[in-house]
Amino acid sequence: MDASPPPLRKIIHVDMDAFYASVEQRDDPSLRGLPIAVGGGGPRGVVATCSYEARTFGVRSAMPGARARRLCPDLIFVPPRFDVYRTVSGQVREIFSRFTDIVQPLSLDEAYLDVTVNKPGIASATQVAEEIRRMIREETGLTASAGVSYNKLIAKLASDQNKPDGVCVVRPSEGPAFIAAMPVRRIHGVGPVTAKRMQALGIETGADLRARDMRFLQTHFGSAADYYYRAARAQDDRPVREREGRKSVSVEDTFFDDLVEEAALVAEIERIAASLWTRIEKAQAWGRTVVLKVKFADFRIITRSRSFSTPVRSPDVLAQAGRELLVAQLPLRMGARLLGLGVHNLEGEEGGEAQGGQLALGL
Repeated sequence: MDASPPPLRKIIHVDMDAFYASVEQRDDPSLRGLPIAVGGGGPRGVVATCSYEARTFGVRSAMPGARARRLCPDLIFVPPRFDVYRTVSGQVREIFSRFTDIVQPLSLDEAYLDVTVNKPGIASATQVAEEIRRMIREETGLTASAGVSYNKLIAKLASDQNKPDGVCVVRPSEGPAFIAAMPVRRIHGVGPVTAKRMQALGIETGADLRARDMRFLQTHFGSAADYYYRAARAQDDRPVREREGRKSVSVEDTFFDDLVEEAALVAEIERIAASLWTRIEKAQAWGRTVVLKVKFADFRIITRSRSFSTPVRSPDVLAQAGRELLVAQLPLRMGARLLGLGVHNLEGEEGGEAQGGQLALGL
């Protein structure tokens, strides 16, 4: 017998609009309507997030502060206030809890919700999303965008479709066409390097990806082939996991040309450390162990780590640990095709899962 298809779910991905920057503009009316960036504007500073006014100049999250200033000379840098962001995030999650206990936070400003069975008994997931957005606006003074669909992959893509302050609904019958029209670089799980590899193979859209068979994908993308094959067909069976425990936070980058020279390697690990720090702050995930990952040209991987007695809470300490771990391996036995840096042994790790709903979908 053929296996039964997985049950359809009603999933919402809620994403606060320019969260940190919006909180700053809410609390300081003089900043409203102006291009602002939350983060550091110094030589080693990084943009954690920026207002939509700044984004029109090309400023983006994780961008070095110096480059952001060049793109937008009038950019106003505001130091982050994570205690305030955590408080607001708590308010938003309390709103989520009025509708469902099956909530998977991804960071302070976004989460998946399974509302297949919801507390108010609302039949329409779209109506649930609108109610959540209304309550967020009324109770926090901020806006949120939402994607409503039958799986996590499409819900996350949909939440970005009508930003800011919008909703996008993708029903089961619409999923394949939605993915087909999507540039592959936007599909979750396709990073910048993979997107360029796909482009070189003539794969620009989800439709192009779907046109490639499994053998082709396995030849060019190895173990990721199954995910890309299913994603191109709008398939994603992952359930929303309540209070899913984060084991680590990491950033890695693959290079077109293998890196050999010390100066280039150190510059890259410093850039990765800055990007990792932005991710750590956003997730509020502090770890005691810094881990370096190096993949060589022959695909062999080594990892090296350093543990501290307390969680790393300084970007300078993080960057220094990364540099020292890397320099201790120099000269490398051959060129590096990938460098990565992460933090493990996170404080406040939590476990626990919840099952997804199993009712017929009515978005």
